[in-house]
Amino acid sequence: MNLQFISDSTGKPTGVFIPIQDWENLKEKYAGLEQEESKMVTIPKWQKEVVRRRLKDYRENPDKVLDWDEVKDSFKLD
Repeated sequence: MNLQFISDSTGKPTGVFIPIQDWENLKEKYAGLEQEESKMVTIPKWQKEVVRRRLKDYRENPDKVLDWDEVKDSFKLD
């Protein structure tokens, strides 16, 4: 199994990425995982449309975006 661990900015593990084939194998081995998966929240259609619209806007106007580092720095308190 090729797991990838996700860490926060301090190096503390906060999550894990499991490749889909490994996930499918785990579901076969542990029946309860199938039930947990069915409880996962799905993204509403309206929210997907918002993301699609924003991606389209970006692709059509890539020069009209803000630089993330500049935006992030604007929130820093002295």
